[in-house]
This record gives sequence, structure tokens and C-alpha cells, in this order.
Amino acid sequence: MRHGETGAQALRDTVELAKATEALGYSRFWVAEHHSAGTFAGTSPEILIGQILAHTSRIRVGSGGVMLTHYSALKVAEQFRVLESFYPGRVDLGIGRAPGSDQRTMLALAYPKRPVDVETFPQQVVDVVGYLYDALQPDHPFAALKAAPGGKPESAPDIWLLGSSDYSARLAAQLGLPFAFADFFGTTSGHGPAVAEIYRREFQPSELCAEPRLNVTVQVICAPTAEEVQRVTASRNFNRARRVLAAQGEEIREGLLPPEEAAAMPLTEAARAHVQQYVDGCIDGDPDQVKAGILTASERYETTDIGIVSIAYALVDRIRSYELVARAFGLL
Repeated sequence: MRHGETGAQALRDTVELAKATEALGYSRFWVAEHHSAGTFAGTSPEILIGQILAHTSRIRVGSGGVMLTHYSALKVAEQFRVLESFYPGRVDLGIGRAPGSDQRTMLALAYPKRPVDVETFPQQVVDVVGYLYDALQPDHPFAALKAAPGGKPESAPDIWLLGSSDYSARLAAQLGLPFAFADFFGTTSGHGPAVAEIYRREFQPSELCAEPRLNVTVQVICAPTAEEVQRVTASRNFNRARRVLAAQGEEIREGLLPPEEAAAMPLTEAARAHVQQYVDGCIDGDPDQVKAGILTASERYETTDIGIVSIAYALVDRIRSYELVARAFGLL
């Protein structure tokens, strides 16, 4: 979300970005789930996925991800069965364990019930798989239930487990599920390859996934020149600094600031250090630099399944970044 603009505009921009990336040759487009976040408007990925699917024709669309601990496994399975019924073969269900919010909002999402204990998350994942693929164990208390609308199990959405730690990697490996690692957080790159290796080493084949399937998503801004890179990244970088400034009692406006305004904002020493640590984990630069950085990430994680997140103030800058990357890798 841009400062001074509505979440509705941010959601419309997301649909436009998806249309653009499909035309540029990308294969998947995922949307996240955030609550009470002043910069992000995507509170309901399953609804946004439907809008994106309706405005595209080829690209796979999915959640990156649904924060499963807020919901029932049956409800999530049914939502994604509905999407798959309209757009067969184009739906991904990415599942996350984190709340996607602060603790107070997490309580509100469950109120007046109590929040689900995160210790039940593995069972929730097993149940989602069971409902989607008609594979609940015979002794399951709801084994007789079917996730509607019905369909052949092989037509169910692809399921991915998302994470930024060895917990999710080990669970994905144990259940034989594809795993998507969040390098784009900006603070996870250091331990990411070790997490990927844990996933590969402990992977147990399943009917859904015969061998390890690893995605890593990185933070990228690509622009024609160094000056343009510095201009475009200013909004994203100051947005990152907001966390530290807010914790220090500063009153910070919500939403992305225009690049020139963001670049002129004063930063405390702590905020500056926090931003630098974050930027060190990003892949920013001209097309050659970004291509080299992505290839390096591919080698570090030993996977060719790479996703990119590009946070910029202007939609035109975001689309241009994706276009330059697509051209660098020969998608066009």
C-alpha cells in the first residue's frame, strides 16, 4: 500500500502485476496473508487468488500463504477446491504456520474462541492433505466427510509448505510435501542453505511428491542503472526502517512513501543498521547484477525453482523490475 492511498488500489495493482508477469513468461504468482499491517492490503489470499485467476489465463496462482492456524483444515480445503473447480490445474495452496499478524490481532481472528495451539499445526497440514486428496486415515474422527465440491484427487491444488526455519523444512520432509523457503525476509539468507539441506536429507517420498521439491524466494529490485536502483529501493528500505523507528517511539506514517521522500527521511543509527542488514540479503542492481545474484542464490540452495518479491512504490517500477529480470533470463 502507498501512503495516502487505499488498500483497494493496492489490491487492484496486484491484479495488474499478475497480468503483467503472465505476459512476461513467469510460471507462478503467489499472494500472502497479512493482518493489521499498514503496508500490506492482502488479508484474504483465497479471494484475491480468485480475482487474479479470473483476469489471467495461463499462470498458476496461489497463496504464499494461508496462515493455517487461524482456520479449520476442512474450510481451507473447501475454499481451494472451489478455486480448483473454476480453474483446474492452475491453483497452488501454500500453507504457513506464522500468524501473519501481531499477537493482539491473532487473538481477534479467533475471538471469542481461543487461538489454535501451534502445536496442532502438523495435524492441520495432514488434515488439509487428507481432505483435498480423499486421504484421511480410516480412524480419523471425520473420515466420512468429503471436502466439497468434490472432484478427482489428482485435480486438487498443489500443496506447498512454507517456512523460514528448520521446523517447516523438517515437517515438509516428513510429510513428503514441496517446501518453499522465505529468503526474501532479508534476514534468513545466512541459514537458508542449511535449512534446504535438512529438507533434502530428511525428505520421505509421498504420493504427492516423489522427490524433494524446493522453492526459494528472494527479494529483488532490478532497474537499468545504479541511480535508478537507489531511487526505487528507497521506499522499500525506509518501510523496513519503520519497524525500528516505531519501536523507538517515532510516529511513522503507514504505507510506502514516494522514493524521494523516503530517501530524505532521517534514520537513527539502529534503524540504519537494521536496514543495512536487510539490504545485504536483497538482490538489487541492473539486469546483469540481478541475474548473477539470482544464479548465485540458485547455486547456494541447489534449486532452479526461484521466486522473486519486488517491493516498490510505483506499479510501473515493479513491472519494469520483473520485465528486466524476465529479459535477463530469456523468458521473453
